Amino acid sequence: QVQHVESGGGLVQTGGSLRLTCARSGVATYFMGWFRQTPGNERSLVANINYMGDVTHYTSAVKGRFTISRDNAKNYVYLQMNSLKPDDTAVYYCNSFPPEDPWGQGTQVTVSS
Repeated sequence: QVQHVESGGGLVQTGGSLRLTCARSGVATYFMGWFRQTPGNERSLVANINYMGDVTHYTSAVKGRFTISRDNAKNYVYLQMNSLKPDDTAVYYCNSFPPEDPWGQGTQVTVSS
């Protein structure tokens, strides 16, 4: 069964950086994505990446600041987050894209002003 374990979140000041890691167990999938959710809102896509890693997409709010990458040998997906802003505060999740597998617990990212 597919499972996702997200890690790497934490508390950081505005302008800081974090690197999130997603460990996916089970069958690999062609597109993987990072998503985020804030209280009272639906989960939304942050970025996605194809299997070869040469096609990526970012939501406009993070373009130029976040970078998604993957290591297929490990079945890991990463999200490098730079120039963080308070609006980036959320719980971050990974999943296939479109999301079809069970969600993990997510990792909390908090950006202080």
